[in-house]
Order: sequence, then structure tokens, then C-alpha cells
Amino acid sequence: MVTVTEVPADKFIEKLALYLKERIVELRPPMWAYMVKTGTNREKPPEDPNWWYYRAASILRKLYIRARPVGIERLRTAYGGRKNRGVRPEHFRKGSGSVIREILQQLERAGLVRKIPGKGRILSPAGYSLLDHIAFEVFNELVKERPELKKYALNPRRRK
Repeated sequence: MVTVTEVPADKFIEKLALYLKERIVELRPPMWAYMVKTGTNREKPPEDPNWWYYRAASILRKLYIRARPVGIERLRTAYGGRKNRGVRPEHFRKGSGSVIREILQQLERAGLVRKIPGKGRILSPAGYSLLDHIAFEVFNELVKERPELKKYALNPRRRK
């Protein structure tokens, strides 16, 4: 069984973002999403019109890998970066909490994430199933490109 950690992150996130855009009705960017920056360290809003789905896919992947409750502050730190302050030294700034909170709420309504009061959010069983399914599809696409990878399809090492 192929898991999320065994496929390339960029291909996995791209495939999952496409799936979220096409099939998950509850996940839609709000009107303000096209004008907002993703953090105070950014100069401009994202140029990609599908950035909301890529961020949601990335958050789902982080929840999968973490496998413990994750709060918004921890995700803000993960999506933060260095702020260019001109001639002064750069400093780290956290990412936008509003964007992360809205995405997590939409994923909760879709049934992919569940909330643990006081601790954060984790993937629901439906979320784990979806991410494992997408990882398997990505792996099959990689096998078509490189058939020698087929021997890794039945890897005895499993998550947990």
C-alpha cells in the first residue's frame, strides 16, 4: 500500500488540488480570497487563481504527515516566511490565520477534517482514505513513467 509520504509532494499536492476543485463542493474560495495576501511577509496576493485549492491540499498533506492534532498557530508558522524590511535585517512573520482558518472550516464541512476541542484539528477517516487514494493514483502515474518502481507498490512498511 502506497502512502502520502512515499510519493513526491509536488505531484501529490497538484493532483489533490485538482480533485478538491472538481469534486468537493464545500471548498470554495470566498470573495476576499482573490485580493488578500497569504501573510504579512508577502508583497502581493498570489497570482495563481487556484491558489486556494493548492493551499487546502497542502494543509491536508500536513495534517496527514503530522498525525496528531494541529492548531492554526502551528500552521501559521509553517506557512510564514521572512519579511523584507528594506535595509534593515529580515525577520520571520507568520502566515495568514484567516486563510488557514477558513480552509479548515470548509474542510470540516466537507467531512475531511474533524476538530478536537482545545487541541486542534486532525484528518477524519474519510480524509485519510481520500489522501491514500490520491497517493495511489500518483504512484500509478509514476509507475507508467518508470516501470521499475512497480516493486515498491506492496511496501510492507506502513504508517503506524
